[in-house]
Amino acid sequence: MTDATRMDRREFVKVLGGGIVVVVTLPLDMILDPRVPARSQRQYPTDINAYLHIAEDGTITLYSGKVEMGQGIMTSLSQMAAEELGVTLDTVYIVMGDTESCPWDMGTFGSLTTRMFGPAVRTAAAQARLVLTDLAAEHFGVERDALTVENGVIYVRADRSRRVSYGELAKGKQLTHTVDERAVLRAAKDFTVVGGSPKRLDGHEKVTGAAKYAGDIRLPGMLYARILRPPAHGATLTRVDTSAARAMPGVTVVNQDGLVAVLAADPETAGKALGLVTAEFDVPGPTVDTESIFDHLVKAAPAPATPDEAGDLALGRRRSAKTFDVTYYNGYVAHAPMEPHTAVAEVKDGKATVWSSTQAPFSQQTNIAREIGFRADDVRVITPYVGGGFGGKVPGQQAVEAAQLAKITGKPVQVMWTRAEEFFYDTFRPAAVVKLVSGIDAAGKLLLWDYHVYGAGSRGSDVFYDVPNRTVKVYGEWRGGPDGYHPFAVGAWRAPAANTNRFAAEQQMDLMAAAAGIDPLAFRLKNTTDARMTAVLKAVADAYGWKPRVPPGKTGRGRGVACGIDADTYVALAADVTVDRATGAVTVDRVVCAQDMGVVVNPDGARMQMEGCIVMGLGYVFSEEVRFEGGNVLDANFDTYHLPRFSWVPRIETVFVKNDALPPTGGGEPAIINMGAVIANAVFDATGAHIRRLPMTPKRVLEALRKV
Repeated sequence: MTDATRMDRREFVKVLGGGIVVVVTLPLDMILDPRVPARSQRQYPTDINAYLHIAEDGTITLYSGKVEMGQGIMTSLSQMAAEELGVTLDTVYIVMGDTESCPWDMGTFGSLTTRMFGPAVRTAAAQARLVLTDLAAEHFGVERDALTVENGVIYVRADRSRRVSYGELAKGKQLTHTVDERAVLRAAKDFTVVGGSPKRLDGHEKVTGAAKYAGDIRLPGMLYARILRPPAHGATLTRVDTSAARAMPGVTVVNQDGLVAVLAADPETAGKALGLVTAEFDVPGPTVDTESIFDHLVKAAPAPATPDEAGDLALGRRRSAKTFDVTYYNGYVAHAPMEPHTAVAEVKDGKATVWSSTQAPFSQQTNIAREIGFRADDVRVITPYVGGGFGGKVPGQQAVEAAQLAKITGKPVQVMWTRAEEFFYDTFRPAAVVKLVSGIDAAGKLLLWDYHVYGAGSRGSDVFYDVPNRTVKVYGEWRGGPDGYHPFAVGAWRAPAANTNRFAAEQQMDLMAAAAGIDPLAFRLKNTTDARMTAVLKAVADAYGWKPRVPPGKTGRGRGVACGIDADTYVALAADVTVDRATGAVTVDRVVCAQDMGVVVNPDGARMQMEGCIVMGLGYVFSEEVRFEGGNVLDANFDTYHLPRFSWVPRIETVFVKNDALPPTGGGEPAIINMGAVIANAVFDATGAHIRRLPMTPKRVLEALRKV
């Protein structure tokens, strides 16, 4: 099977071998997500879109184009399949991210796996259960309604001695069943597998070190490549001398179509050879840098989109008793995953196989095929475990480079980026500016919301407060560059744009609450009639033990609250901080997070995601900022680009707002979107200082304190 969007069912069965193959035909509206741009879904299969294979020994194999990169979907998807099939989790095996054996998928990002692919998995499994019970009914000569399923065994209700297992039904057969009848999914009250927290299916391998990542792949005769890189984005190679590297024993040099690389049987030799390559580049002078980027983003902004508009802004301004005009800023942020971009490629017999650390194996398949002149059918991308992606492992430049070099040399090639290459070629979370004017009446009711975001994008800018006169204007999205707007490529970074937008919006709410003399939690509740938002705010307040008071306290210890919506999940955070007025250092003592995420498939897995978001969020709040001059990225490693440390981690508490009437929503990103705002609000409560730029370094905190 080479292309899940075009293969026929006979090919599908041939690949899987013996047993029962269940091919499920689902309505298009069950797999297309209206929240995802149609262009991103144009290849998503409308026919064969969820695959299950029941083997003769009763083992169920689930095939998914999604990838496991630490978020736990290997376990949660298997739980959903097991639940609807009526089997125990230990009988389910999952194959992920292999373009030759899995159905096409747009990629693993946007907290879409559970809420988009999850329904397809559940429906496939439920309809597979119908197929199997129909086979059992034929086997026993009874009606389907006379049967029941327990742990992969089908019984005749009236005589439980008459039983047949899924494996027995599959034995010796190779059947394809197309089911058009819509199966009834199990209700939340009947769940036995979903809603539990089994041990993670990838846990043992990862704890013991047995887990394989792209960098662990070893092939006979494999070469390690190091590639000549420019000193800055936009630089042009004018001269290169590889003669010294060519003279090294065991070194292969490639200089073809702008790709200059040295390859050797070990990475150390390849690194030494690269050091012998001399090159000259034409480097353009810098036009923007870390500090001037904000003026540039406003001056060079494209025409805005207006995703929300209502009422009359002029009227709202006139009727407001108080108005607030504030500008917020944040810099570029790197993904900095534990595992750098890595790929191993082998080209043999006119076909390419690439093992790649990627969030999007199918788009990489297309990109690789185009760049090496192959048909997509002749390129197979296999995704082992991925050591963190956060939106940054989609483009796949390293996979293309590995495939190009493998084709040129005729040998398997590994390309593993150094940390400096990782920082240089990363698609950064974009720097951004938010200009916000808001207004309230004398009673503290919102009347005006005039919101303009430059560079970041629209996600998280939605207005869920009750504001009669409002507009949201978005100048540029988070994708793209270099196009004259951003000096280098920018892209998704765990809830793209939402971290920026909630940092601005939720700080603005606290400013208005303080001016109105109202507790910030009460102010939010006063200004929203959204039932789900009200529920998460009350849940976080109860878990925190919130007592009403009006900020700021100016004692050096403070608390904050912030809320938002992401991936259809409603989330609210409360936090305690301590501020050292002498140094500007901020310590986060406690964070409480409440989420309404519909049915919670795996509570422990969801908590891990919430905790991970909170810890990762500490980085963009306090220290993470990419420094640059024009196309020259000044941060090349963790000596200057600082990630959160264990000593920074506060006490974390998580709360689920029960909402089983709603299907599972996204859990991988919501908790991170409020981290900037909740900590800034707590600093305001502790000191009276407004933090308007991220990251809030000690120096910036001290500058804000001097203005109080």
